Amino acid sequence: MLDLKRIRDEPEWLDRALARRGAGAVAEPLRALDRRHRAVVARLQEIQARRHDCSRRIGQMKARGEDAAGPMAEVTRLKNDMAAAEAEERTLAAEIEQSLSVIPNVPDDDVPDGRDETANIELRRVGAPPQFGFPPRDHVDIGEALGLMDFDRAAKLSGARYVVLKGALARLERALASFMLDVHTRDFGYCEIYPPLVVRNEALFGTGQLPKFTDDLFSVSGGSWLIPTAEVPLTNLVAGEILAEADLPLRFTAYTPCFRSEAGAAGADTRGMIRQHQFGKVELVSIVDPARSDEEHARMTEAAETVLRRLGLPYRVIVLCAGDMGFSAAKTYDIEVWLPGQGRYREISSCSNCREFQARRMKARFRPEAGKATRFVHTLNGSGVAVGRALIAVLENYQNADGSVAVPDALRPYMGGAEVVAVDA
Repeated sequence: MLDLKRIRDEPEWLDRALARRGAGAVAEPLRALDRRHRAVVARLQEIQARRHDCSRRIGQMKARGEDAAGPMAEVTRLKNDMAAAEAEERTLAAEIEQSLSVIPNVPDDDVPDGRDETANIELRRVGAPPQFGFPPRDHVDIGEALGLMDFDRAAKLSGARYVVLKGALARLERALASFMLDVHTRDFGYCEIYPPLVVRNEALFGTGQLPKFTDDLFSVSGGSWLIPTAEVPLTNLVAGEILAEADLPLRFTAYTPCFRSEAGAAGADTRGMIRQHQFGKVELVSIVDPARSDEEHARMTEAAETVLRRLGLPYRVIVLCAGDMGFSAAKTYDIEVWLPGQGRYREISSCSNCREFQARRMKARFRPEAGKATRFVHTLNGSGVAVGRALIAVLENYQNADGSVAVPDALRPYMGGAEVVAVDA
């Protein structure tokens, strides 16, 4: 959520930033609503002062034995006026909150301009795509030929966009998650968390999924939701808290299933495991002092890249343009892995700096050692990485002509020393 005071003082700042995202101007209607709210607050204060004055006069008149019926009637009228003003104040405050809650974060100044992915800028490529002496197959053909990837039975159980993994492929997915968690906890100092998979409205509001993206979520009974990403519970671990500066940075990681309805992706990537309703992901979340958030953003991206380098997977890093970033992000680096079956790079990690946007929504602050006033923390999140897509990348980049798949060296300790996944594995 953005700072209302800054919008009040610098409306052109907000509208200029939203224009970079391809959104329309909203500052003036919001400021008008804010003026109405502040006028009601001023009227409330005036009524309270008059009511206090009348109460004082009543006490004085009664002390002198005088009839205080007039001032008492005035107090009753003021009480009714106050109730009406308080109701109006609550309504306007809620309207302001609602208006602010659907405004996206503003892009950092160095984020490229552009409306969609065509304006994203490639920063670097790491590793060369493998060369095969045969036409490379995609992960669906590889997995089904191995007899270890079953979309038909998954559809019987749950419908479209689900998969059943069996045997060595199920173990390979588990191996990938364990490997990633070990990299992040041992090499980068993240604290492993096992969070709830069901969260309340407040948690999804805090990270920006609600109220704008309700259709992308799976609801459960009792008004709760399945998590679309572990970013939600991990970031909200500090919701409503005032941290000590010495506690920062906080770094959390978790491997969880994630659940998304993919309401906005009808017809996209319907084949295979690229875009599913349920998928596994290792998430990274950092809670930091604002002075260190740029440094932390680079560090988080390096953690995700390290996973891919150790797996020997070719990838590239791009910086997203203003129009292609997520709702809560001020700046985002995407990491895209090479998929031979598609002959192109596909997203496998997205590392975003949200600045204080989520912290304002969550009311998460810290107290600097050098002062009494609290400040909002900065929050960052990233995939470290998407496990299902990593499985796809391993299958396609390590495929052999005989239909088997070589196990990357980094995963062999997690696979009982197995060097290959084959039909009889």
